[in-house]
Amino acid sequence: MDRLIYVAMTGAKHTLEQQAVVANNLANLSTTGFKAELGAFRAVRSVGPGMPTRTYVVDSTMGADLSPGPTVPTGRPLDIAVTGRGWIAVQGPDGREAYTRDGALQLTPNGVLQTRAGLNVLGDGGPIAIPQNNMITIGADGTVSTIPTDAIPNSVSIVGRIKLVNPPEAALERGADGLFRRTDGGRTQRDETMQVTSGVLEGSNVSPVQMLVEMIGHSRQFEAQVKLLQTAQDDDRGWSNVMNLST
Repeated sequence: MDRLIYVAMTGAKHTLEQQAVVANNLANLSTTGFKAELGAFRAVRSVGPGMPTRTYVVDSTMGADLSPGPTVPTGRPLDIAVTGRGWIAVQGPDGREAYTRDGALQLTPNGVLQTRAGLNVLGDGGPIAIPQNNMITIGADGTVSTIPTDAIPNSVSIVGRIKLVNPPEAALERGADGLFRRTDGGRTQRDETMQVTSGVLEGSNVSPVQMLVEMIGHSRQFEAQVKLLQTAQDDDRGWSNVMNLST
């Protein structure tokens, strides 16, 4: 009887963990550039006496859905969206190179180009700095140009170029901070073919309908596991009564 209890218990536990993944995806439905987290159940055969079909269930995180999300026009010059596959290279909180699809950029009081989360956007030589009193434009190849606003606007200066990369998807992993990094901890060379669109933002690629369907499915799976636990409890009581009567 205890074998049934542990099999059902592991199933219920990992079903709740899958529910947490779905809930996190739904919570980021409106997060710019968010990529849906994927998960799956994996069967692990039990060791010991019992039927060979008896298995435990383990929650297995498969990664993320890296397909592009829908784009929303904003008209803001510092808003950019990556065209197709690829990433914007930023400096993560740990100092390592990291990747994001969140193109809502901003300037610090010191003129450093950052994401809305406060991460420095990387260029060819590191973070990109913008001189004071300048209007900014971002080209399709990520080139950041400035035009002075405190003088006659007759000159355009290139102050940097946003590093756009497209590493193999299998070489990426999502960190606890939501940023993606290479699994080997290395850096990625710029992809010269990548382009961005200015004045738009990429939305989350989470499908609310799909997430709601998965949430309902996980809820029913959890209920089934709980019923197995209740069945094990009822059977245990029944056998206890039989043993008491026999004595």
